Amino acid sequence: MPKPIPSNLSPRDEVGRVSTRRSFAFMGCGALLGLLMAGYSLFTARGTSTLIVPPEDVALVNQQPISRSDYLLQLQTLYGVDLPHATAAQRRKVLDDMIREELFVQRSKELDVASTDPDVRSAMVNAVELEIAADAITAQPGEGQLRAYYALHHARYASEGTMSLYDFAFPLSEANAATAAAATLRAGAPTPEFLARWRASGSGKSLDDEFYFAAKIHLGEPLFATAVDLPDGAVSVPIIRPDAVHVLYMIKNNKPVPFDFAAARNQVLTDFRNDAVGHLRTGDESFLRKRANVLIADDVR
Repeated sequence: MPKPIPSNLSPRDEVGRVSTRRSFAFMGCGALLGLLMAGYSLFTARGTSTLIVPPEDVALVNQQPISRSDYLLQLQTLYGVDLPHATAAQRRKVLDDMIREELFVQRSKELDVASTDPDVRSAMVNAVELEIAADAITAQPGEGQLRAYYALHHARYASEGTMSLYDFAFPLSEANAATAAAATLRAGAPTPEFLARWRASGSGKSLDDEFYFAAKIHLGEPLFATAVDLPDGAVSVPIIRPDAVHVLYMIKNNKPVPFDFAAARNQVLTDFRNDAVGHLRTGDESFLRKRANVLIADDVR
């Protein structure tokens, strides 16, 4: 039966009391619902503890996700099958291997392996360098930029020169003999009699159709600087070096032939990107050094 209305309240007052109670009830329900939703969001957000594996992952190991895309890629790599066609044993093997890897990675962080193992340190440095270089590697410079770079570094883009020559070495005390020998060589190619007459012997640096970069290594910078300008059949002036007096006889000098932009474009693009990567790495290293507190021992300053 309806509750009787107290004699001191009018029907309108009683209706107001009921309405107020109902409003408070709705407010309480709304607050409770909000708390439930907030709690759900909190415990299912990334980085928080949860008992639910997100759909984009296949497992959580100490709340660290194992990506579903990585899992499918590993399945395809090992067995050449997709998920619907993989056997239960194949799926379990791949998942177990990935869980094991994650467990060992987490343990290595606990042991701070990165600070002691050189291979891990090297891998971490390479990963940071690749991240720094990503923008430069994927950038697509315009033709104008590449042509400007080509014009600035055009000496790089040429065929590799080759040379064949004799390098005759005379004792330091025989400088006059070296001068006379050079004059004789200008009159004709060297013969065995020439070697015996002028007491010259091969210095071990005679070259046979070697690329310029190899000739520079074998001759050394000073001798190569003279040889590179000698035409076929030419003879150098005597070159006094700490080991001997050298006379160079050029048999064949195939000088580098410059490439035009079209022929060199691919190499220009590679060099342009490499230079951009180097610039980015230098900038990032400078930034990291500025914000770091680096202390250096006195004896290695």
